[in-house]
Amino acid sequence: MPHKKPHTASNSLRVIISGGGTGGHIFPAVAIANELRRRQPDAEILFVGANGRMEMTRVPEAGYEIVGLDIAGLQRRLTPQNLIFPIRVMRAVRKAGKLIEQFRPDVVVGVGGYASAPVLLAATSRGIPSLIQEQNSYAGLVNKLLSRRVNKICVAYDGMQKFFPQEKLVLTGNPVRTEIASGNRVEARQFFGLAPDQPVLLVIGGSLGARTLNQATAAALPRLKAAGVQLLWQTGKLYYPEASQQAAAFAADNLKALEFVQRMDLAYAAADVVVSRAGALSVSELCLTGKPSILVPSPNVAEDHQTKNAMALVRKDAALLVSDAEAPAKLYDTALALLQNSTQQQQLAAQVRQLARPAATTTIVDELLKLVGKAQVHTS
Repeated sequence: MPHKKPHTASNSLRVIISGGGTGGHIFPAVAIANELRRRQPDAEILFVGANGRMEMTRVPEAGYEIVGLDIAGLQRRLTPQNLIFPIRVMRAVRKAGKLIEQFRPDVVVGVGGYASAPVLLAATSRGIPSLIQEQNSYAGLVNKLLSRRVNKICVAYDGMQKFFPQEKLVLTGNPVRTEIASGNRVEARQFFGLAPDQPVLLVIGGSLGARTLNQATAAALPRLKAAGVQLLWQTGKLYYPEASQQAAAFAADNLKALEFVQRMDLAYAAADVVVSRAGALSVSELCLTGKPSILVPSPNVAEDHQTKNAMALVRKDAALLVSDAEAPAKLYDTALALLQNSTQQQQLAAQVRQLARPAATTTIVDELLKLVGKAQVHTS
């Protein structure tokens, strides 16, 4: 539990960042915290997450304190968990309120995920300035409901006024580590032990892995070998034991299964073509790295928002789309055709670079600090 600190004019900036659940929420949150710390090294930053979710390990690994709430989402079917959901929310809001009274933040940021709602509800009911960072092109229900209460909403896509009050919107893009685009192709291929002169396919299923992508990739290993294509296949923890066995027979052909890719900058730099889910963070990284991609949206997300993320690129000829249902039959036909078509690769790369917003994190922190400035003026 954070220590209670007296609020005086000379105290350093205090910020609570809430949310998580997946890498798509956690990595933007950490990017915002890093930019805050870069500008104000003495800023005090507290994360609030959901107990049992990946932020409870990933945030401390990034060097920040985190406190967990006992909160989970509604199930899509009727379950006992749904019946006690309102009680759990009330308890989480109460605990979030106590945290806020102890930590006394100057501003609160919500990045989406289970913990975001109770923290923002508790903060806005106390008149603390607050900001939402919405990563997707289709806003989640919680953020839509909270939009009436928060001061500012930073979004990654045009047209978000259909979900949020226009006067609160700032088009910033998604916070992405800018170093993700700084990898060197020669160094990258050496790092992964790849041949310098053969095409490389990068397959990424998000931080938790993707069953459809993994099954389609496993089935395609002989085709990739026959085509002389090298593979970096990020499987996710759950699928890695089976995938590593499947790839073992092709180790000499540089078809590599990886549980998790720590050096994504080098993975992107090594790749000629990327196959990816269409989570908001993945899409933003593809824009920044300028990689030709085939997007396979996950069907297991609220409001099918990954398809909407993907279509924002496809409509601008900046990516190809294969649906999850089509992937077993069609994905590797599409991938091998693109790997053999350098002209199409160049066209997709040129279009996707147009959509990059490399200054997203700094713009979000600008907005956050403006809110603090207003708050200080307001309370002085």
